[in-house]
Amino acid sequence: MSDIEQGFIGLIGASDPEADDGEASLEVEVDERHLNAAGTVHGGLLATLVDTTMGAAIRSTTDGETPATSQLTLTYLRPGRPGRLVVTASVRKRGESLTVCEADVEQDGSSLVHALATFALLDR
Repeated sequence: MSDIEQGFIGLIGASDPEADDGEASLEVEVDERHLNAAGTVHGGLLATLVDTTMGAAIRSTTDGETPATSQLTLTYLRPGRPGRLVVTASVRKRGESLTVCEADVEQDGSSLVHALATFALLDR
């Protein structure tokens, strides 16, 4: 089990995103413990999933730098329900000390979330 799976992301039942060459993906099965009071997928869970997946996409392009979320914007397009979520992320622009990344969350082929984030690149 990786450090990520043993850390916070493991608490929500997700595994490490798969990442290569500025792209990353993650799948997670959502159940009742992931829902809010309205009975839909909690927005904080969705934010965690896109943030984690975008960080993995960025790490797949760095040489020893650690991405730190500087700004994260989510657009919630429709509510999610129990079942499989698929998160994908792509590095869009890389500067000297900042990187911009986008991510999407889909369920059953429908978009739930679109996210855009800026990450600072920190030396380890």
